[in-house]
Amino acid sequence: MPAWLKRPIACGGGKNDVETQCARNGLHTVCVEAKCPNRGECFGRKAATFLILGTVCSRSCAFCGVDHGVPGPVDCDEPEGVCKAVKNMKLRHVVITSVTRDDLPDGGAMHFARTVTVLKRNIPGISVEILVPDFNGNGLALKTVLESRPDVFNHNIETVPRLYPVVRPQALYTRSLDILAKAARSGAQLKTKSGLMVGLGETREEVVGALYDLRQAGCSLVTIGQYLRPSDNRLPVHAFITQEEFKRYESIGRNLGFSKVFAGPFVRSSYRADEMVHKKLETFF
Repeated sequence: MPAWLKRPIACGGGKNDVETQCARNGLHTVCVEAKCPNRGECFGRKAATFLILGTVCSRSCAFCGVDHGVPGPVDCDEPEGVCKAVKNMKLRHVVITSVTRDDLPDGGAMHFARTVTVLKRNIPGISVEILVPDFNGNGLALKTVLESRPDVFNHNIETVPRLYPVVRPQALYTRSLDILAKAARSGAQLKTKSGLMVGLGETREEVVGALYDLRQAGCSLVTIGQYLRPSDNRLPVHAFITQEEFKRYESIGRNLGFSKVFAGPFVRSSYRADEMVHKKLETFF
């Protein structure tokens, strides 16, 4: 590991609270399931990204640390459990994501919508960010999610189009751009967001091209982080991107017109998401 990827394990007083609320309400976090390197820091400040619709994904992306296989049944009480945990943790911004559920007719869209609705109905002032799968391009599923009125609509393109057959073999770059474009043009009062990993073998020109595509799709927020191999049976790291290169990507993104660009070795799509929504960009640096 290069020096800039070494840091002490972060923790804090909120870690036990997050773990207790998840256990008490039968909840999961993508922080744990995807083996995120930031989970100690985030849990310490009482931040977590809730993972709904189970912990087994119906797709087999080559970068992801979440288990792949046959998903289990949907927990119909999960939206209320998420609401209880968020209320007890006194969060003002919450991020909800899920595994991909190609086994469900709507891809889990109604479950997402119920979760957003329950949160909005029971916690005044809460802002809700959803990080959704592509719903196989199902327009009705997208409409269902948007009608629940999330504040941030997030869908990650993850990588550049050339690498999709290796990195995301069951996804389509154009489909991911399309879902972002439809959300941005839906008329809903929300912000659209996406994320990229670097270090998988892409070129700088390809990253710039992907950023341009995201702006053309109406995306206003973007995150760029270093890919780190979650286990031995996932793709190896092709390159470790320098901090100077991340700063270059930040500058390029701002010049392309993104309202906020968050780039760095440990940046993930929902890392410090509350600050990306509620604070000025300068607080990141």
